[in-house]
Amino acid sequence: MSKEKIEKKLKLFLDHNKIGMTKDQYLRMCEQTGQEIDWERCPPDLEDFPDSVHTAISIFNSMGDRTYGDVGYTGKDFTNLELLFKLYKVKDLKEKDYIMELLLCLDSQSIKNSQEQIKAQYDKIKKR
Repeated sequence: MSKEKIEKKLKLFLDHNKIGMTKDQYLRMCEQTGQEIDWERCPPDLEDFPDSVHTAISIFNSMGDRTYGDVGYTGKDFTNLELLFKLYKVKDLKEKDYIMELLLCLDSQSIKNSQEQIKAQYDKIKKR
């Protein structure tokens, strides 16, 4: 699977994970409604990804958050990244580069989600 396809699937996984839709639920929904399965829209499971994605997610979850009261979540703290690479036994330079790409993808998605939540809360308060 190409890097672009993996990143696209990862974004799909994160989007569906945010709303709570799993691959199993999607397949059951298609079966119940008689819809044909659209594998491009089907949310992947974690086991559908290569090991490097699992490693990237583990590293991402091990990193600290940068959060400020007035602006909220601003992303992950990459200060200890080399230590985390050692901890998760990532030695190959190409794999480090690829995992870094995945970490940036995960980080940008998390920042986007945080901004959407803050905007929704702000709009809710503004309506009162």
